[in-house]
Amino acid sequence: MDLIYGIKDRPRFLKVFAFATQQLLAIMAATIAVPAIIGHNLSASAALFGAGIGTIIYLLFTKSSSPVFLGSSFAFIGSMFSAFQGAAVLDLSEQVGYWGLIIGAAMAGLVYVIIALIVKIFGVKWIDRLMPPVIIGPTVAIIGLSLSGNAVGDLMRSNVLGGSHNITLICGLFTLAVTMLCSTYGKKVGKLLPFIIGILSGYVLASIFALIGYATENEALKVIDYGALTSLDFKSISGYISLPKFTFLLAGKDAFANVPHDVLVKYLITIFTGYVPVAFVVFAEHLADHKNLSSIVGQDLLKEPGLTRTLLGDGFGTMFSTLFGGCPNTTYGESIGCVAITRNASTISIWGCAVLCIVVSLISPLVALLETIPHCVMGGVCIALYGFIAVSGFKMFQNVDLNKNKNLFVASVIFITGVGGMVLTFGAVEIRTVACALILGILTNAMLSNEPDEDNDGKSRKTAKN
Repeated sequence: MDLIYGIKDRPRFLKVFAFATQQLLAIMAATIAVPAIIGHNLSASAALFGAGIGTIIYLLFTKSSSPVFLGSSFAFIGSMFSAFQGAAVLDLSEQVGYWGLIIGAAMAGLVYVIIALIVKIFGVKWIDRLMPPVIIGPTVAIIGLSLSGNAVGDLMRSNVLGGSHNITLICGLFTLAVTMLCSTYGKKVGKLLPFIIGILSGYVLASIFALIGYATENEALKVIDYGALTSLDFKSISGYISLPKFTFLLAGKDAFANVPHDVLVKYLITIFTGYVPVAFVVFAEHLADHKNLSSIVGQDLLKEPGLTRTLLGDGFGTMFSTLFGGCPNTTYGESIGCVAITRNASTISIWGCAVLCIVVSLISPLVALLETIPHCVMGGVCIALYGFIAVSGFKMFQNVDLNKNKNLFVASVIFITGVGGMVLTFGAVEIRTVACALILGILTNAMLSNEPDEDNDGKSRKTAKN
């Protein structure tokens, strides 16, 4: 891809701030969604703070050579629930559940560290053999396609009960149209910042509908819920600046003080089974994301800065992110899509986004304002973001010979299981769609690795390579 800014380029400060804000808007909805799903006093501001810390750690480990943001991982949602459910089953306090989040993230992070050491010793060629373009390309495409339902769902979703789907659709499609027009026909600022302009335009249109709705008591037009802003108490300092509810503060120091040894062992086993298997699944997504990002920036990130460094950054980033925000991290497709569409791969933008996340998480009105952005507006933007991820995956295997049965079956299995939304559940362990598709693709490729080819005389011969 013809990048406007390369990985090591240094745009001017105002541009960096704008790029960082754009990345923040791209990743914000998903990052704060995980704590909202889990509940248990996990907060959006703490998740943003933790994601910012985790991304900074990732950038340090990768020597600022991998332009991607790390946000709250949806793959670990089942694991996070198991931390609290396991504590409840064993009649332990909610404080133990918070420690379960922290301990589980540490276990998952250690999985990344162990795999990183294996890669350091044996290199990455085995990964290329395990996952050739016919596997990794469709898998990357599935990352985007599997998220399409979320984008369309948000497009039709109002922030207020009773809001009209038709109005949300208008606001979302308007946001998408402005984003596309700016990216395609925009000059300078418009071409570099299509998401900011698109989201602001969509927010303004949604606000017009919402204000008319509130003025006329027309529920159908109320597509924005301003409750997060109106509930702020500006008479106190907390109305302006407040410290997020960090996980380690919620956990406290004496949660395990009176827990019997055998009960503690049972709980740790529950955490282990909830987090460690999922970490191996997220490793597969880590590979797919970095392969995708490599194709966008024109540099093999598995070689430079290297898979060892990206895994260590992801692993330790997850540990520290959870310590503050409760949510394990993962590389974000929204961030990669933002890099692809804006053609800005400068890691300074990712640094700026990480710092901005930390700052915003401390400023109450900013957190509240971000929470009021309508789902439909973010849905419009995400249609473009997720679509670019899918298309980049198609590009990665465009030179694969699909006349060969093996390649045809591998791609078919990945696409159908991925688009079909296959999910496998084993107790508290959930193997999500992308991982299911990838695993089945690898197994299919291995099963058909000795596909017989035909010589010119029509006789078949076996080959292990295509």
